[in-house]
Amino acid sequence: MNKITIALSLIASVSLVPGCSGENESPESSVSQFGSNSTPSENNTPEPSSTAQPAANPFAAAKGKLVFTSTCVACHGEGGIGVENLGKDMTISEFIKSKTDDELLAFIKVGRPIYDPLSAGIADMPPKGGNPTLTDEDLKNVIAYIRTLQK
Repeated sequence: MNKITIALSLIASVSLVPGCSGENESPESSVSQFGSNSTPSENNTPEPSSTAQPAANPFAAAKGKLVFTSTCVACHGEGGIGVENLGKDMTISEFIKSKTDDELLAFIKVGRPIYDPLSAGIADMPPKGGNPTLTDEDLKNVIAYIRTLQK
């Protein structure tokens, strides 16, 4: 089996597990995207600082890898290692580490023009990586995947 077939099989099998699909659950009772349905007041754990990021949801990350492979890999390289003068290395990016998921979502939706001092080089980063059909959910999954690449 190739990697895409395996990933799609994994995603499909997860949707069949009771409680994982989110069906028949109210938004208040659903498990968060990070795998916990408890709140800080329920478990007496303080909320993380704004720079600390929860672990990426493995199912969202698997879906995000599929989108990354079809949209982002041309500039950011296999495994997010970057392509010289096109896309930065995401595995060591302080920019990514310093941003919340919501901040990264807003950034990806807008992109980065070539004249931006943080640009990688010879081309703009187009909004949504050049794929206007991507939904916010698709982009959130890509962010979950990118989080798994961080060293």
